[in-house]
Amino acid sequence: MERTEVVEGLRLKVAEAGQEDVGRGIVRVSDAAFAALELERGEVVSILGTRETAALVVAARSADQGLDVIRMDGVVRTNARAGIGDYVQVRKAPWRDAQKVTLAPARKGIRVVAPGEALRQALLYRPVVKGDLITAGTASRSREIVPPGIYPEEVLRGLLGSLAIGLGEVRLIVAATTPSGIVRIGPQTEVELLPEYVEAKETRLPDVTYDDIGGLGEVINEIREVVELPLKHPELFDRLGITPPKGVLLHGPPGTGKTLLAQALANEAKAHFASINGPEIMGRFYGESEERLRAIFQEGQENPPAIIFIDELDSIAPKREAVTGEVERRV
Repeated sequence: MERTEVVEGLRLKVAEAGQEDVGRGIVRVSDAAFAALELERGEVVSILGTRETAALVVAARSADQGLDVIRMDGVVRTNARAGIGDYVQVRKAPWRDAQKVTLAPARKGIRVVAPGEALRQALLYRPVVKGDLITAGTASRSREIVPPGIYPEEVLRGLLGSLAIGLGEVRLIVAATTPSGIVRIGPQTEVELLPEYVEAKETRLPDVTYDDIGGLGEVINEIREVVELPLKHPELFDRLGITPPKGVLLHGPPGTGKTLLAQALANEAKAHFASINGPEIMGRFYGESEERLRAIFQEGQENPPAIIFIDELDSIAPKREAVTGEVERRV
């Protein structure tokens, strides 16, 4: 295991979580990492990327034994500000029991109403930090994440509460905690749910991650190679004398996940995302369409790295022989 001299703990490479672990607030590390950090199953670990978060730790699958990796879902990666392939610092976390945790919907325009008791049961024994993104309604607590000293029947009650909450995969933001720092939601924690979105300046909340996209595993791997890799490691292309692609064409019928894939790519790569809807760009007056396009690209230049997604490209850039108007020709 590679150790750091600056921060106590282990330096591990981030890997994608299995689908069965998505939304559970857990990470998986090898038996060697358990021994090095003197961990027990279900303990709280601190994960430090460009931001610190916390999660419950469980044993890695057999295929990962002997590897210096930590598997986590998109929510935990977002909270740690780390992407797949990045390195994070992992250590046993000092934590305190939460007296009160205040939650709010993570997106504008969504109103959520649920009893605090049901939320507490759904999130029982989960560690959180102010500003964290969490999912409620994932009824998947099992014996492997039972914290030390907790009886299985207590977890069963939490599981039943999770099933009863009926929130599905609603994402919430931790707006405040008492005390501050890493806290764990327990049987005595007061959980308050604000019905509407609360702005948390320290938190950049993604609408989607790779975990939210099903059936496009091969496409995700390809687009990560040609887009995410140049954004994160441009020095590799400089060293090899290779010019990275300037753009990628995603094609397919409506509803196959093209926009979703672009949003997930921007979120995972920690890049600014700007979207252009082709038909909406076209203006009636001279120079209006060009000005709208120029503004979007200017936004990208001012917020590097940036991904600009052009939807329905054929509506603003048809084949030359299909161009019928002066506006289309100028654009």
